[in-house]
Amino acid sequence: MALKPTIYKMTIDLCDLERSKYETLNLTVAQHPSESVERMMVRVLAYCIDAHEQLSFTKGISCPDEPDIWQHTMDGQIRLWVEVGEPSFDRIKKSVRASKNVKIYSLNTKSDVWWGQLEKKY
Repeated sequence: MALKPTIYKMTIDLCDLERSKYETLNLTVAQHPSESVERMMVRVLAYCIDAHEQLSFTKGISCPDEPDIWQHTMDGQIRLWVEVGEPSFDRIKKSVRASKNVKIYSLNTKSDVWWGQLEKKY
């Protein structure tokens, strides 16, 4: 029997002075059974940083073809692709092909090592 995700409901008062954006976000976030609370909270933080009406969480870890968060244009194209963690080189290439903007939020203490390995592939 598969484990079910833990559902969190959050109310966040967002104040973004750079974009003059002030709003209350009512979020429902699912934490995958294999996902740490730290990673889930980085997803929430990334969502707040890039808050927009078309921004949405995806199925995340349980769907390898989608990012953690994305934003679509009105005609269905991907405007923003957000990854949390340390994606592989191939995954980064895929995201750059699929979206005009790609952001990666790394949360591991070994991020310098990960990035050093990726830099060698460029």
